[in-house]
Amino acid sequence: MPLPQDIRPVFQDIQDTLIRSDASWIERSPLDKVKVLWIGRETGTWASLHHWKRGYAAPPHKHLGGAHVWIVSGKLQVRDGTLNAGDYVYEPSGVLHDATTALEDTTYLFIATGPVLFFDENGFTRYTNWEVMEKLRASAEGLAKAAE
Repeated sequence: MPLPQDIRPVFQDIQDTLIRSDASWIERSPLDKVKVLWIGRETGTWASLHHWKRGYAAPPHKHLGGAHVWIVSGKLQVRDGTLNAGDYVYEPSGVLHDATTALEDTTYLFIATGPVLFFDENGFTRYTNWEVMEKLRASAEGLAKAAE
């Protein structure tokens, strides 16, 4: 029996994202690297896998959308608590952080539903959103192709 309407996707390119386990890490500093797993242009959501070396500290920041964090391995100091391997935390929109520090080499999954604003005592220093993550991913992909 045929369907009563055409349900084929209009934007086929927004689905079926696949990142293989051997995908390269994108080094942002000697202590901080990331794999961009998925970009949801239509929602402003993104998923990324982060690996921080012991001692790395993300600067103070504010979440402008909710964020899911699952610690794959290692240990993070977040506000006045510690997240260990296997721990999950949901950060609601509006949450403020002091620096978040890797107490040991740590890998974690991060799923953000909106931008993150970074700041210091003088004001905002930078932000991250799905567009920033997409530019980072595309830049790293371009560099990898140029090296071939």
